[in-house]
Amino acid sequence: DNVTIHGVTINNPSSNPKGPNTDGINPSSCRNVRISDCFISVGDDCITIKSGRDADGRKYGKACENITITNCIMLSGHGGVVIGSEMSGGVKRVAISNCVFDGTNAGIRLKASRGRGGVVEDIRVDNIVMKNIQGDAFIFDLFYDRLSKVESVSERTPIFRNIHLSNVTGNDIKRIGYIKGIEEMPVSELSFSNMNIVAEQGFKAETATDIRFNNVSFTVGEGPSFDFRQCNGIFLNDVRSKKPITNQPVVNIEKDVENVNIIHCDSTQIMRK
Repeated sequence: DNVTIHGVTINNPSSNPKGPNTDGINPSSCRNVRISDCFISVGDDCITIKSGRDADGRKYGKACENITITNCIMLSGHGGVVIGSEMSGGVKRVAISNCVFDGTNAGIRLKASRGRGGVVEDIRVDNIVMKNIQGDAFIFDLFYDRLSKVESVSERTPIFRNIHLSNVTGNDIKRIGYIKGIEEMPVSELSFSNMNIVAEQGFKAETATDIRFNNVSFTVGEGPSFDFRQCNGIFLNDVRSKKPITNQPVVNIEKDVENVNIIHCDSTQIMRK
C-alpha cells in the first residue's frame, strides 16, 4: 500500500529471445499507487496491473485499486498500460493520463478469460497520444483463452465494466482495436470521447452492451471504421472518417445488434446487414 514510483527509467531488451517477459512495472494487489514521469522501453508490457490468478487470486481476494499513471512515455513493449490477464482479485479505480505510447504493440489493453473471475471497473483514460502502434490501440478482451466454452455465471466469470476513454490522438496504427466479450458476460459500459485516430483497420465490438462513441473520428485504410456484432445498446454521436472509402460504410452494423442510436452522423456512411 501507498507506493510512489516517480522519474524511473526502465530499458529492457525489446525482443525475444533476449527479452521474454521483461515487463516494466507490475503493481499486483496493491492500493494507493502513483506512477509518474517514467520512461519505459521493454520486451513485454510496460505497465501491467494485476491481482492474482484464478482460484488462488480469488481466495486471496485483494484488489489492485486506487492507481494513477501519469506523464509517462512508453516505447517498445507488448502494451503501454495493460490490466490482466491475472486480475482475479479485481482492479478498481484506475486513472491513466498524459501519456505517450510510441512503438508499443498495443496501447491500452484489458485481458481476461473464463476461470479468472474478478471485476475490472471504474477505469479512466484521458489525454493519450499514440504513434507507431504495431497491433491494436485499444483491446478489451474477455476471451483471452480462445479455447474456453460457455459456462454459468459464477465466481469464475470475469467482468469488465464502467470504463471511459477520452481525448486520444493516434497515427501510424495497425488497428484501432476491439471489444470481445463472452456470451454469459458481455463487456459493458464503455465510452470513447473526443478521439482522432488514423489506422490501417478500424474498431470492432462483439458481445458488448452499452457502448458509446461521442465526437470520434476513426479514419482507416480498409474496411469499416466501426463494426458492431452481437451488441445491445450502441450510441453513436458525431462519429466519422476524414477519408471515407468508396463503397465502404464508415459504420457497419451486422446481425444480432439491437438498440442502436445514431445522431449527428452522415447517414450515407451507415450500413446495417
